[in-house]
Amino acid sequence: MKPKTGRYSGFIRPLIALIDLLLINLLILVCLRSAMSNFGYHSILSLSWIVISYYSGYYEVYRFTKEITILGKLIKQFIFISLITFAYVGYKYKYVTPDEVWIYIIFSFISVGFIKFSIFFLLKKYRLLYGGNLRNVIILGSGKDVDELKLFFTTKPNYGYNLMHVFSLKINKKEEIKACYEFVTKNNVDEIYGSLNTLNSTDLQGLIHFADNNLKTIKLLPDSKNRMLRNLAVEYYGYVPVISLRTIPLDKIINKRFKHFFDVVFSLLVILLLLSWLAPLIAIIIKMESKGPVFFKQRRNGLNYKEFNCYKFRSMRLNSKADLEQVQKNDPRVTKFGKILRKFSIDELPQFFNVLLGDMSVVGPRPHMVSHTEMYAKSIDKFMVRHFIKPGITGLAQINGCRGEVENEKDIVNRVKFDIFYLENWSILLDLKIIHKTVINAIKGEEKAY
Repeated sequence: MKPKTGRYSGFIRPLIALIDLLLINLLILVCLRSAMSNFGYHSILSLSWIVISYYSGYYEVYRFTKEITILGKLIKQFIFISLITFAYVGYKYKYVTPDEVWIYIIFSFISVGFIKFSIFFLLKKYRLLYGGNLRNVIILGSGKDVDELKLFFTTKPNYGYNLMHVFSLKINKKEEIKACYEFVTKNNVDEIYGSLNTLNSTDLQGLIHFADNNLKTIKLLPDSKNRMLRNLAVEYYGYVPVISLRTIPLDKIINKRFKHFFDVVFSLLVILLLLSWLAPLIAIIIKMESKGPVFFKQRRNGLNYKEFNCYKFRSMRLNSKADLEQVQKNDPRVTKFGKILRKFSIDELPQFFNVLLGDMSVVGPRPHMVSHTEMYAKSIDKFMVRHFIKPGITGLAQINGCRGEVENEKDIVNRVKFDIFYLENWSILLDLKIIHKTVINAIKGEEKAY
C-alpha cells in the first residue's frame, strides 16, 4: 500500500473557518454595543457557526462547485445565524435595537462572503497561472462522456486537474488495466475516473480493490446508456442500503411551498405592475390587425402529465393547424404585430395567470402541445421525466438556446437534458438566475423566437 497522495489543500478549510470566526466576532465590537461583547455571546455565536456549517456543508466547496451553489450556502448559513443572534438579543439584551443587529448581520454577510469568494477565485487563478493546487488524474475507458471529460480537463486548467493519461481499454483490456495499475503506482495519481460503459463488473471490482488498497480516490463515469446512474441517492432501511435513482429537491414539502410562494408573489407583481396597463394596449392592436380573440388557448401537459389550458396573446391568424404544427421561420400564419410579440416573448406573459391558477411555475420545463408530447414520449428517452414538476414560463433549456421550433431530434434531446438537470438541481438561486437571463434575452430579442 502506497501513502495517500493528493493532500492538496488540507489547511485551506480550517484557515477559512478561522478567518470567518474572527470576522463575525470582531464585527460584534464594531457594529453592536459593548454589552454584546461578552464571553457568553462570543461562545454561543462561534459554537453555533461551527455546528451549523458542519450540518449544512457550508465548507464543502470544491474546485468544481458552482458560484451560485456557494452563494446558496452563504445565505443558508446566515439565515440560521440571524435567528440565533435575534434570539440571544431578545433574551439577554432587549435594549439592543433590531437595526443594530441587522447592520451587524449585513456587514458580517458581506465580509464573510467577500473572503469566501476571494479565496475561491484566487485558487482558480493560482492553478491557472502557477500550476499549483493540482490533482493528478487518469481516465479508464472510452466513449462520448470520456471524450467530454477529457475535453473538460484539458481546456479548463483553472479547475486544477492534470490529466496524466487516458487508458482507452480498446485493444487489450486486461493488459491496459494492468498497465494502469503500474502507472498509478509509479506516479502521483490522485484520482481514477472509470467509465461504466467500458468496465464490466469484474473490471470494476478489481479497480475498486486496487484503489482502496492504494488509498486512491475512484470516481465512476456513466455513459449514455447508464444515464440513470448519474444522480443516485442511497438510503438505509435499517442496515439495508436502498438506492433511489433520482433525487428531486422539489419533492421536499418546504421547497415546494417556498417555490409556490415565490411564484405567486412574482406573478402578482408582473400582473399588477406590467400586464394591468400593457394587456389593454396589446389587446387593441391585436383586434385591429386581425379577427379573432385576444388570447390564444392551447391544451398542454403539465405536472404528472395532467392537461391544462395554456394562455398566450394571440400572435397568429386563426387557422386549423395551431394545435398540430409548431411555428416555423417566416411562418405565414404569424401576423406583423405577432412577430414583435414573439420576438420579445411578450406573447408568453398571460401565462402568469396560469401560475396563479397553479398549473405552471415561473421557472420549469416548457410545456409542449399535447400532440407533440405524445410523439416525443414515444421517441425520446426520459422525455416524461420532465413532468415530475410543474412546467414553467421559462426554463434552463430556454436560456441556453433550446427554444422555438424543434428542427431535429437533437433539439428536443438537449431540452430534455437541461430539464432533467434543472429538476435534479433546483434551487431558488437557480430560478433567479434563469429569470434574470430570460429578461436579458427578451430585451435583446432572441434569434429563435419567431
